[in-house]
Amino acid sequence: MNARLFLSPPHMSGKEQQYIAEVFESNYIAPLGAFVNRFEESIKTYTGTSNALALSSATAGLHLALRVLGVGAGDYVLASSFTFIGSVNAIVYQNAHPIFVDSDESWNISPALLKLAIQTAPKKPKALIVTHLYGQVCKLDEIVAICKEEGITLIEDAAESLGASYRGRQSGTFGDMGVYSFNGNKILTTSGGGMLVSKNEAWIAKARFLSTQAKEDTLHYEHKEIGYNYRLSNVLAAIGVAQMEVLDERVKRRREINTLYQNILGSYGEITFMPELEHSKGNRWLTTLTCAKTDPKKIIHALEESDIESRPLWKPMHLQPLFSEALCVQDGTSQRLFEQGICLPSGSSMSDEDVVRVCEIIQKELA
Repeated sequence: MNARLFLSPPHMSGKEQQYIAEVFESNYIAPLGAFVNRFEESIKTYTGTSNALALSSATAGLHLALRVLGVGAGDYVLASSFTFIGSVNAIVYQNAHPIFVDSDESWNISPALLKLAIQTAPKKPKALIVTHLYGQVCKLDEIVAICKEEGITLIEDAAESLGASYRGRQSGTFGDMGVYSFNGNKILTTSGGGMLVSKNEAWIAKARFLSTQAKEDTLHYEHKEIGYNYRLSNVLAAIGVAQMEVLDERVKRRREINTLYQNILGSYGEITFMPELEHSKGNRWLTTLTCAKTDPKKIIHALEESDIESRPLWKPMHLQPLFSEALCVQDGTSQRLFEQGICLPSGSSMSDEDVVRVCEIIQKELA
């Protein structure tokens, strides 16, 4: 009997327990310590960014980014609609208003609709939070140019795209700030965690201050503004250091899995896989596809009957009840993708035989 096949389970390097033992020996079981520093340095080295701040989640990173930028009540922030809610919650935390922007054929944010959203916004948006969906980078040349032309701060939600690149440069480093996620199902996991990166040293210093309860530099505990308990623990950072040592291997394997899926299922006319932009190299965190005829729920249920986890694509934010009153510039693209799409098991520990087994079940269900 086959073991359950999960969507994207953790894949340990083998060094995690050794590094955790070193943390316990040091007794730094806290949101500071040598491994927090090492984890930040490893991200800086890998991505080429100048400054990095290890945090409890990528959402915490987005929240701090908006705080540092001074986004507050009554402000507007542009955001990809086709994304996970963690990408946009921080806008609401700051009592600001999201303006959702739909996708184009890349599945990521549409530059044309972004321009329209800026033109029709009630007032000039302060920032854009752009998501690199499922580990595939968006149209960065156009997005960066639009933000520079309009004077809008660009925040990259690279939560799903650590290890993905565009023109040889790592995702998360094109904007003014970027965030990565180390949640339990990401390509690199620390159980939970995130990283905020930026070339702007002052911004990261301010975010660091806010992430540790905004304690002033006094002997006693002095507070002049609201802060948060957002730093990553030294224990979890030790896991992250071990995971970073094998990140390239994980990306390589996920891309191999994606290629195998495409080789087996690509000949079916109704199936379309998420595209990869020219000059880009996605990490293929999840292999995703749409079915033009077959109900994806039928496939999901069939896979579950064989103890294989899969799930629908993200439900766009502009379709969520929580954001029913939010502004949105859309043309139906992300809604169609949501209605037709499915995320397939993509963990880097999958064997080729596992992929073939998934495909055989899908083939039986296709219309």
